[in-house]
Amino acid sequence: IEGNFDEALEIVKEVAENGEIELVNSVNPYRIEGQKTGAFEVVHQLDGEAPDILAIPVGNAGNITAYWKGFKEYHDQLNTQLPQLFGVQAEGATPIVQKKGVKNPETVATAIRNSNLASWSKATNALEESNGQIDSVTDEEILEAYKLMTTKEGVFSEPASNASIAGLLKLHRANKLPKGQKVV
Repeated sequence: IEGNFDEALEIVKEVAENGEIELVNSVNPYRIEGQKTGAFEVVHQLDGEAPDILAIPVGNAGNITAYWKGFKEYHDQLNTQLPQLFGVQAEGATPIVQKKGVKNPETVATAIRNSNLASWSKATNALEESNGQIDSVTDEEILEAYKLMTTKEGVFSEPASNASIAGLLKLHRANKLPKGQKVV
C-alpha cells in the first residue's frame, strides 16, 4: 500500500467493513485487551512489582494505552504500584508531542510513523494519570539505540522498538533520568 500508516488504515477499515477480515489494529478493543497482558508479564518478571518508569514507543498509541490498562488492573487486584509512563515518538511523527496532527509523518521507525492516532485520547489520559511524559527522538538517536541493542544485547528489531531506548538515553544524557529507579 502506498502512502503512510493513516492512509493504509483507512483502506484496511474499508476492506474490513464487510466482515471478511478482522481489523486487529489499535482501533479494535480486543487488541488492547490482549496487549494489556504485556503489563502483567512485566510485573511478573519483576517479582510482583511494577517498574517505577515504563518507557514505550508511541505510534498509534495502542501499546501505551494497553500497558496502562494492564498496570491499573494489576494494581486494582494486587495493590501494586503504578509506573510513570514515558512515551517516545519519532521526531518526524510527533502528534502527541506537538498536540496536533502531522501532515506527512516521516521516520525510519515505520511502526510509529503515524499522525491520526487511534488511541490518542486514551494515551494522553494514561500519560496524565501516570504523571508521565512524552518526548521525541531523532532518527539518528533511534538508529544509535538500534546499533547499541544489536551489538551489546544481540537483539535485532524494527527501529521503532528502539525509540524507547533512544528516549532513555536522551534523558540519561540530560541528567533527567532519576537515579535508583526501576526502568523498563
